[in-house]
Amino acid sequence: MRSFLLHLSESKRLAPLIMHNSLSRRVARRFVAGETLDDAVEVARNVNSTMQLASLDLLGENVSDEAGARQAAENYLAIFERIEREKLDSNVSLKLTQLGIDLSESLCQELLEKIIARAAAQGNFVRIDMEGSPYTERTVEMAKRVRAKYAAVGTVMQAYLYRTEKDVLDLIAAGCRLRLCKGAYKEPPDIAFAKKSDVDANYVKLMKLILPSGIYHGIATHDPAMIDATKEFASEKNIGREQFEFQMLYGIRTDLQKQLVRDGFRLRIYIPYGTDWFPYFMRRLAERPANLTFFLRNLLSRS
Repeated sequence: MRSFLLHLSESKRLAPLIMHNSLSRRVARRFVAGETLDDAVEVARNVNSTMQLASLDLLGENVSDEAGARQAAENYLAIFERIEREKLDSNVSLKLTQLGIDLSESLCQELLEKIIARAAAQGNFVRIDMEGSPYTERTVEMAKRVRAKYAAVGTVMQAYLYRTEKDVLDLIAAGCRLRLCKGAYKEPPDIAFAKKSDVDANYVKLMKLILPSGIYHGIATHDPAMIDATKEFASEKNIGREQFEFQMLYGIRTDLQKQLVRDGFRLRIYIPYGTDWFPYFMRRLAERPANLTFFLRNLLSRS
């Protein structure tokens, strides 16, 4: 089922059917803050009010021309302007395909550095999201290049890829802040662990590499076992709660989110918004049976 849903997330024919369906749009609001920056700001404000940090992400991938890439960059500059104006405790996450990496790496780097410079001037931070495996190498190399110029940038490591341990070591050596996640794309078994138990084991192994590095990292997971493993390792190694943060997705495992805050851990909520929400929505359905059950229960209740 997970593979099937991930396959559907790439469907250009299904996307408009789901996105224009009123029920799907309503259910998607569990995982997506809304379609406008105003919607995202309202959610971030609510998140901050509950002692949680935020990361705003304008959904969208694979722009088709330079004008689209430049418009995406302007949209991200506008996000930083709103964060500063609203005094939100939030950073920003973005995808390199939004900034035209498929068109030109030099264009992408130019736009990315412009955004990072704005973030740095505001004492803020940019997280480069990791996309599917065709972009892993380019994303890692881009992160290292821009990190050599700016401290206000980090990227994401996906524990299900075999190559990730080497990438983690390289990026730590470059001083790069990391978000460690399991991975949400459909990848072939020659490059990625297929069994959940193997992904989990690699996640814990990578967590134990990054936490003692002296760099402020994000442990992104909704898995109680991964959370407990992180807490135990941090306690064992005397790594203070101020030296890292947990990260979770908007609308998922709010029970765990509240518990982490009650326990005194730093928690950042990843808040996606925008009109191009279909691929993100489908990946969330694929991640956990409970998400798909939630969607189907709402669908049946309206039929």
